[in-house]
Amino acid sequence: MTDSPKLPSSLDNPSVADEDVENDAVIGSALRGSMIVLAAVCLPVGVVLAYLSLSKPIEESTETAVTLPEVRQVNEATIPSLLLSDVTEESGIDFSHESGRYGERLLPETMGSGVAVLDFNGDGHEDVLLVNSQRWPWEAGGEGNDSDASESSATPTTTCKLFAGDGKFRFTDVSQQAGLDVALYGMGAAVGDFDNDGDSDVFLSAVGKNRLLRNDDGKFVDVTDQAGVSGTEEAWSTSCGFFDYDNDGLLDLFVCNYVSWSKDEDLSQEFTLDGVNRAYGPPRAFAGSFSYLYHNEGGGVFTDVSELSGIQVRNDDTEVPLGKAMGVAPVDVNSDGWMDLVVANDTVRNFLFQNNKDGTFTEVGRLSGIAFDRSTGNARGAMGIDTASFRDDGTLAIGIGNFANEPSALYMARPDRVQFIDAAMYTGLGPPTRKGLTFGLFFFDVDLDSRLDVLGANGHLEEHIAKTQASQQYKQPPQLFWNAGRDAQNELVLVPQSSVGDDFYSPIVGRGAAYADFDEDGDLDVVISTSHGKPVVFRNDQATGHHFLRVRLVGTQCNRDAIGAIATLTLDERSIARMVMPTRSYLSQCESTLTFGLGERANVDTLQVRWPDGSEEEFAIDAIDRVITLTQGQGKP
Repeated sequence: MTDSPKLPSSLDNPSVADEDVENDAVIGSALRGSMIVLAAVCLPVGVVLAYLSLSKPIEESTETAVTLPEVRQVNEATIPSLLLSDVTEESGIDFSHESGRYGERLLPETMGSGVAVLDFNGDGHEDVLLVNSQRWPWEAGGEGNDSDASESSATPTTTCKLFAGDGKFRFTDVSQQAGLDVALYGMGAAVGDFDNDGDSDVFLSAVGKNRLLRNDDGKFVDVTDQAGVSGTEEAWSTSCGFFDYDNDGLLDLFVCNYVSWSKDEDLSQEFTLDGVNRAYGPPRAFAGSFSYLYHNEGGGVFTDVSELSGIQVRNDDTEVPLGKAMGVAPVDVNSDGWMDLVVANDTVRNFLFQNNKDGTFTEVGRLSGIAFDRSTGNARGAMGIDTASFRDDGTLAIGIGNFANEPSALYMARPDRVQFIDAAMYTGLGPPTRKGLTFGLFFFDVDLDSRLDVLGANGHLEEHIAKTQASQQYKQPPQLFWNAGRDAQNELVLVPQSSVGDDFYSPIVGRGAAYADFDEDGDLDVVISTSHGKPVVFRNDQATGHHFLRVRLVGTQCNRDAIGAIATLTLDERSIARMVMPTRSYLSQCESTLTFGLGERANVDTLQVRWPDGSEEEFAIDAIDRVITLTQGQGKP
């Protein structure tokens, strides 16, 4: 390595250093003289300018002050106490879901099951039905079963369970005497008075044949075969719901079918998360299927009109069944008086079946904007679904719970057009829901302030998911989003643990979810089913002091349950609309009674009802903070 050339320096030559100092002195002397001359010239000019400025009259601004809209800053202090207390043990609901898992990781083992709310005996108190699965017929032993696998006689039989409520949050197991101790590989439930005799009937979906149970004065009778709604042994049915699509006064039935599945096909594929251990397979590995639509002919008989009605969707390229349906939401999307259907599909596009008013439907999911994730153009892993008139202006919202690392969707459309945008991100719902895998989802007014809030039930498929995805856990807490209003910084705010309580933040493997007023104090309580575990029942202990009105509608010319009826309260310049629709969430059914939160308002004058047959009536309301029953034909046209 060579040395760098040395530059000359004044430190090496004293004469150069003296010359530099001498030159600096000359320059400094000249500069001081110039500054003195410049100051002498500028001073008179500055005095003149100052005089002119002071003598000039001051002109007042004629601009109008801009008033910015008040932005509501939402934080923990503004969120009311929305305490949801776990009262499962003291409620008397003793149930454990049997998934049938025994080590081979078959996909149905992690997808169930649902919960339904109904008043099965007509005593005015809400009851709870929990759908159960069972051990696979080829495997006597199971995970956690101490009996030898070959001793099939030692395998306990697991059944669905019905718990009768007393209106004070106490429940009694009446499964056997009511005839709902049904053994099947159950998934979901639908509740509706399909024969219009005044009591609630039950449909159970399953892996394999489904069941229809007619309610005869509190005793359920299996009428599946004569009704013609069993489906096939090969089908895997999930969410289901009663609704009247042709406005003939009889409830029809829609049944979601998931993927085309069999044990052999599942085991023939090597599913793994870590490259070593077997995992549950993704739905993309299985073919799609067609859902069922059954038309109620009366007399306890249904006709399968799935193909004729246009609800069988095929892949555009291969012509094979496209749907992988997990959730269904009957709703009148375009406000024409005829019920449409929104179907949440897992990893393929969502469907919107628009009612043609002639017994057929047209699928318009892509045209309406709900088929895909609008930001990426991809289909998402859609699970539970609900719809609501979300804002005072009649904005229709469709909420869909999606897979892990995917935000839940909140599609919104104005009432005058069927064109949706996904508002999840800008309303505040989207970002926090990426953390969970959301199955059950529904809208409800948790604090009775008249604005609809959102609840999501979360839980992963894989017990050991955290080993490969640090951001995910098998057990996950549910999420509650409080509606702060459109003027807030975020319209939907994730309620923190400090406001909702420690119980609600306890992780579970959530699946189905439903709401009802189990203690009859006016606010809505929550029950969440879990996969291969016990359900969780939350009592709503919010203490806002808000008023409410609860309304039960009874149809006489339309279906007796008034499913599809829309009741509207007008409060000053606001309109609050609620639809009678028990089919909500994932595999589940909520109560049919409508709850109107009134906030601090202490009176209501009238309520307008649009019945499913298109007729409209106005009812006078003379009291609030109670349950009222309104019967079709007894109001003012």
